[in-house]
Amino acid sequence: QVQLVESGGGLVQAGGSLRLSCAASGRIFSINAMGWYRQAPGKQRELVTSITSGGSTNYADSVKGRFTISRDNAKNTVSLHMNSLKPEDTAVYYCNAEIQTSLLDRYNYWGQGTQVTVSS
Repeated sequence: QVQLVESGGGLVQAGGSLRLSCAASGRIFSINAMGWYRQAPGKQRELVTSITSGGSTNYADSVKGRFTISRDNAKNTVSLHMNSLKPEDTAVYYCNAEIQTSLLDRYNYWGQGTQVTVSS
């Protein structure tokens, strides 16, 4: 089995910074894209940012210039550095990864979610 375990998050004032981390463990042959999604109360889960195994990144317009995603392929980890946080960034943040458990088997995995709350 594969697990994604998140850490970080919490309460921060507007304009502050937070760092989220996610570590994948278990039966991993390779990891393709990794990313972060978020879900605010009453809203659908949305993609915040993603990064390929080669390091190409993609950001939602709402976080461009403020958030930075990075990954360590040797450690199977992905991090999200969030700067200039706004109250509208408040949400549960979920780590996501497309993981090959063998040459032929590929699955999408989710972390348990971590709360980020930005006070005004």
